Amino acid sequence: MPANTICKLMAVPGLTGPEVGRWLELYDRDELVQLPAAQLLALGWTPGQIAVLSSIKPARLQLAESWLAQSDAHHLVLYSDPDYPELLRQTKNPPYLLFVQGDKALLDQAQIAIVGSRHPSATAKQIARQFGAELAALGLIVTSGMAQGIDGCSHQGALAGGGKTLAVLGSGLQHIYPKHHQALAEQIAAQGALISEYWPDTPPKAEHFPLRNRIVVGMSLGTLVVEAAEKSGSLISAKLAADEGRELFAVPGSIYNPQAAGCHQLIQQGAKLTTCVKDILEEWSFLQKPGLTLQKDSKKNAQTGLFDSAMLANVGDEATAIDTIAERCGLPVAQVSIELLQLELAGEVAAVPGGYIRVRRA
Repeated sequence: MPANTICKLMAVPGLTGPEVGRWLELYDRDELVQLPAAQLLALGWTPGQIAVLSSIKPARLQLAESWLAQSDAHHLVLYSDPDYPELLRQTKNPPYLLFVQGDKALLDQAQIAIVGSRHPSATAKQIARQFGAELAALGLIVTSGMAQGIDGCSHQGALAGGGKTLAVLGSGLQHIYPKHHQALAEQIAAQGALISEYWPDTPPKAEHFPLRNRIVVGMSLGTLVVEAAEKSGSLISAKLAADEGRELFAVPGSIYNPQAAGCHQLIQQGAKLTTCVKDILEEWSFLQKPGLTLQKDSKKNAQTGLFDSAMLANVGDEATAIDTIAERCGLPVAQVSIELLQLELAGEVAAVPGGYIRVRRA
């Protein structure tokens, strides 16, 4: 998006894509931000959002424009843009906008989230790095929150293995947190992307981190939890994954290790007990299809036997949700998501708000 299109609407935190979409059916962006407070309240704005809107200064908008102009690798992706990650679009509260530093094309490629303790054991750090490297080698994007501990180790594993990784921040992209991950952030931006829903100069705040988890989980086909205590913040991510119908994997640990109690609880509740990447492949058998490359980089990869007639038969002329297609086909949501991405590449289906539509009829 060109820098000169920045408007006050984008600087209001907490707006979701669907609600902004409804408002923009009634008003254009400039009209919307000039409505009186009473009318905004009637539309569903909170008093806090209205207060922020009324206090936005031109310099704040200029800051975002300047950040976008700094580099061709700086991007602003709106919910209505084709670059917006489709799996995130399918979630309950997708953010209206994402600031991205790096390769924005990765946002809509197949991802797995890896989360866990901020103070992990040495063994857990090794596990996170190993899973990050091996999953990235399969062509999956490793997505996490760049926190210290398991998050950082999973990013490091993906990078060391020559793969791609995405980091979702709980601050603006001008404020790397924790600060000792500055070098890691630079590597991720060069070999993946940094992502935030917050204005570039926004400092890290405690309330931002649970919110950013919905983006980490929302962009991913599934979530792997590596070492988490009973009251770990990682269990928030696990609950979000379960609520969105995404696959949930958990690495077990010693019964004497309180840092593993959260993972054991998840396994008792139905998460897949995971000791190696093979355990994930058993649930995601589509990763083992001969010739299948998950990354969306060529039509050739989309033509390796994925044009399943049953899949296409269950995508109609009106938007059909991924969950609905999966139910009709009797297939896991994760597998359907991958195959729809491949079909989209070949022009058989198109991603639209609410799901997919059929483009061509046989």
